[in-house]
Amino acid sequence: MRELKRVVPTMVAAFCLSAGVAMAGTLDDVKAKGFIQAGVNGDLFGFAKPDAKGVWKGLDVDTARAIAVAVFGDASKVKYTPLTAKTRFTALQSGEIDVLTRNATQTLSRDTDLGLDFVQVNYYDGQGFLIPKKLGVKSAKELDGASVCVLPGTTTEQNVADFFRFNKMKMNPVVIENTAELSKAFFAGRCDCLTSDASQLAGIRAVAPTPSDYMILPEIISKEPLAPAVRHGDNQWKDIVNYSVLAMIAAEELGITSENLDEMMKSTDPKVQRFLGVTPGNGKALGLDEKWAYNIIKQVGNYGEVFERNVGVNTPLMIERGLNAQWNNGGLMYSPPFK
Repeated sequence: MRELKRVVPTMVAAFCLSAGVAMAGTLDDVKAKGFIQAGVNGDLFGFAKPDAKGVWKGLDVDTARAIAVAVFGDASKVKYTPLTAKTRFTALQSGEIDVLTRNATQTLSRDTDLGLDFVQVNYYDGQGFLIPKKLGVKSAKELDGASVCVLPGTTTEQNVADFFRFNKMKMNPVVIENTAELSKAFFAGRCDCLTSDASQLAGIRAVAPTPSDYMILPEIISKEPLAPAVRHGDNQWKDIVNYSVLAMIAAEELGITSENLDEMMKSTDPKVQRFLGVTPGNGKALGLDEKWAYNIIKQVGNYGEVFERNVGVNTPLMIERGLNAQWNNGGLMYSPPFK
């Protein structure tokens, strides 16, 4: 009986702590200050980077804007905190930011050890290698003895070490703290190749002095599901962030765009009516306005529009949809029903 008395208070304390975290109320905090603080890369063209006028643009930026629209009905109600790979998770854990939309890979250890929750993937990626064409290399398996520029504190660092070890090759890592300095080092010739997510390599190549002088090798050596992250335990906030991403994906599947949105409001399709809030319920379930999804598509666009605007084939990155196409078009983008 004495043993039971020792266990019960511990269990109660653990429950209270868990409940306290779960009731942290990020949504209330965000509403009180009037904006969302989003952690972003800050120097990755196509994903998160301010333009010459200081306007933030990119796929991850648009993800943050969609969350702001869901909460405030206004895509401008977001501020950006540029973060390095090493500081991004600490900033989220400490409450410095409300959500991380910074090309971060979801992994088991990050989900568990770091006390984070990842939501719907907003970009399916994989790690590759960027090299100068003059190096004369056609395959990553020809990089034995190469010096390799890599960011610390990333899945990239471990993946490249595993790749070289598995293929019985040697490498000389050149470890540099942030993306901007890493790019400068590579273009200055401090390393033979640069390894990172293929999307990041495309962004780096796009801002090279002469982009055509560089190529991304064909090998993809890892799976990198990039997704926004929130602190563990605040279920309502996680739901809002998750469904803000999913709303853009679902809209594309339903054929709803920023251009035809108002016409689609007249649709008799029950799925469209629920999605756009003509039939109420989804907004109440999330604690949002019933037109939250309508507003996201109106101000930000569906996922296809966001992808093509920031990283698609007609941008300097020239990225095909690939795995980021809709599930019914050969990709992995798949939304649960909005009902």
